Amino acid sequence: MELLFELLFEFFAELLLQVVAEVLFEIGLRSLAAPFKKRPHPFLASIGYVLFGAFAGALSLWIFPTLFIGSHAGRIANAVVTPFVAGACMAAIGAWRRRRDQDLILLDRFAYGYLFALVMALVRLRFGG
Repeated sequence: MELLFELLFEFFAELLLQVVAEVLFEIGLRSLAAPFKKRPHPFLASIGYVLFGAFAGALSLWIFPTLFIGSHAGRIANAVVTPFVAGACMAAIGAWRRRRDQDLILLDRFAYGYLFALVMALVRLRFGG
């Protein structure tokens, strides 16, 4: 039973780290994008979110150099599952903003949130200790 709680805590910690990073990047991107209202090309935006995800993964490893999940199988599972959940969280934030007639950015969609979180998780998986 204790092992189950430990595993759930480890996955939750990784998920929380990725969602917090995405929300912080979204806030930063909103402030940077405010003067520019033109929608970027989806391919170029995807490249940007890959770069932002890699940067967020590297930054998170600088702050938390040891991964929260101890087992290698758990780390692989985390890299597969957590981006889906993080993407769903970003889509939920986008739906919440849409209901309030707020401007949306591409990160408010599942695919871009998933891409950001996937790259962040892969960087943490590859370079984390």
